[in-house]
Amino acid sequence: MSAPAVHIDPARIVDEVDPRIYSGFTEHMGRCIYGGLYDPDNQHGLVDPRNGFRTDVLDALKELNVPLVRYPGGNFVSSYRWQDGIGPRELRPRRPELAWLSEESNQFGTDEFIEWCRTLGTEPYMCLNMGTGTLEDALGWVEYCNSSANTYYANLRRKNGHEEPYNVKAMRFGDPGKMESQDYAKKAFQWAKALRLLDPNIKLISCGETGFADWDRVTLKKLAPVVDFHSVHLYTVSEGNHAVNVMGPAAAEKGLEITRGLIDLAKIEGNLSKELTVCFDEWNVWDPVRAPGEKGAEEHYDLSDALAVAAWLNVFVRKADIVKIACIAQSVNVISPTTYYPLQLFASLMQGSSLDVFVSAPSPKSFYTGPTVPKFVQDLTAHTPDNGKLTKYVDVSAVLSADKKEVRVAIVNRSDTEAFTIPILFGPAVTVAVDFKIHEVWSDNIKDSNTFGAEKIQTVIKDAKFTGSFELKKHSFQILVFTLN
Repeated sequence: MSAPAVHIDPARIVDEVDPRIYSGFTEHMGRCIYGGLYDPDNQHGLVDPRNGFRTDVLDALKELNVPLVRYPGGNFVSSYRWQDGIGPRELRPRRPELAWLSEESNQFGTDEFIEWCRTLGTEPYMCLNMGTGTLEDALGWVEYCNSSANTYYANLRRKNGHEEPYNVKAMRFGDPGKMESQDYAKKAFQWAKALRLLDPNIKLISCGETGFADWDRVTLKKLAPVVDFHSVHLYTVSEGNHAVNVMGPAAAEKGLEITRGLIDLAKIEGNLSKELTVCFDEWNVWDPVRAPGEKGAEEHYDLSDALAVAAWLNVFVRKADIVKIACIAQSVNVISPTTYYPLQLFASLMQGSSLDVFVSAPSPKSFYTGPTVPKFVQDLTAHTPDNGKLTKYVDVSAVLSADKKEVRVAIVNRSDTEAFTIPILFGPAVTVAVDFKIHEVWSDNIKDSNTFGAEKIQTVIKDAKFTGSFELKKHSFQILVFTLN
């Protein structure tokens, strides 16, 4: 059979890859905050006694160079009173937590999160309560975080030991609960106007849905004049089927294409000339049947899931012109990213300029034709020319390094049965050195996973000679680093 070919031209730049596409998300859910970020009673020497932060978690996240972290939710924020989580810990009230049917101790709140972010070296990104919260609550939180004035909440921050403003740059309107899209958009519009009066420099983010929902159209139409980003959320599932798992991120790619059109439509109808891009601030492989949210949502991932995460990240690199922030859900324990190695490789290597890569599909065996979740991925693919299908087995993104000396190619073989010898063709008058480097995540068994006792799946780095093609193993992920001549 004819193998797919990868065509890469370093002159065909899509846009710069924003480092914030490798951001994180922390929610008061399961063991993400308590037992994850904050664990003062830890008996295994894994905590900083000065602040109660888990040092092993911080060390792991520092290796990812996480640029931004979202907090405190998620569904959780829809009933969260930020005022409960500040001041002396012994005075903080314990509350029923409605999103995940638990209890919230409020021992970790705004001040602790900001300190944790500074310890990690990342930027905080906060979500506002638009469920039980009021505009007055939201204004108070922005004042507490960002104001240098001689006013109540700014002075309360000082009283709590934090003289200087935190200067939180990004805040998002929280999850809508049961609100209709029109009602939510009207409410968020009024909140945006008020928040801008208090802090003109804040970056505001609307709460979207999947990017392919009518909610996105309605909220963008109303909020495009007053927000800087439109958020999109999506999880993919496996349903016990590898192909369903790794093809799921194609839904995100289609959602981003639709969202781009909705943003353009909102700008045209609103007579707007402004930058408005996507914050994909909740994504991952998560099967809520396999890992229910109310039971902590602790997933147990295998190689198939790692390949799905790599396919997700390929989408964000390819769509670098529209996606400027993306937050994996979540950063520890909950839906936990034990698919660490693909994320670490992308965060360290796939920076620079995103390139417009073309992957051919020369035969029907180049793409998947079975069922997908969501179903529309296959419905659309069935009526798309072969070279444009969403379900190609060979899934690729590429970047030109910031110093213009390297081309780095992320390749996922989503087939669990077929290996490919793929030609890699560089643009006109472009040559690469014979010596190149392979960063590989692979195991012979697609069901292999990592445990505390044994890591069957790790990154393996190898040197190789480039002959014009690459031997792509079945169910594998590689980043190839080529030096330009």
